[in-house]
Amino acid sequence: MKHGRFLVLPDGEALAGSVYVEMHGTVGYFGLLWIDPARQKQGLGARLIRIAEGACRDAGCAEIELAVVNLRTELPPYYQKFGYEEHGTRPFPDTERSTLPCHFVVMRKSL
Repeated sequence: MKHGRFLVLPDGEALAGSVYVEMHGTVGYFGLLWIDPARQKQGLGARLIRIAEGACRDAGCAEIELAVVNLRTELPPYYQKFGYEEHGTRPFPDTERSTLPCHFVVMRKSL
């Protein structure tokens, strides 16, 4: 997290949501998408995804990617609704803390 930044959606003095973005040349990355549980199902996740994509586009990125743990089977279909496609896998970095075998599914989209 030393190379990116968090984008936030304020809600008064609290946060409604946040997302982490990072740029690597022409490929942007977003992750750690978080929405306050009391504010879920209001379109805020979609709004933060658009904000993350815009930040990467404005920084000159031609593509954007994210990585989800394969055990979260509901996530790839969610991101596919926004045009993301599976683009391979990556090893999970901390297998000692995981209780089940897992890996990351990398998803990517052209900007």
